[in-house]
Amino acid sequence: MPRSLYPTYASYLNQVETWFNIITQKAIRRGSFRSVKELIHRIQTFTDNYNETSKPFVLTASAQSIIEKVERFCKAISGTGH
Repeated sequence: MPRSLYPTYASYLNQVETWFNIITQKAIRRGSFRSVKELIHRIQTFTDNYNETSKPFVLTASAQSIIEKVERFCKAISGTGH
């Protein structure tokens, strides 16, 4: 993959955050396991099943759309005195 197609550092963090949200919602809600061994087993089972049908996370925002969003944000807060 050409370097220009790799997500930026923050995009990687967003993908990791998305993954943890998915696994938390679908497999490891707080209090839903009785031991570390059971937690590990549940994570491994979920990951194995998830990987059978998963598709890579895809970045959909272009660099230009991100720049435009930042410009709108900066314009919106420019009069706040901060």
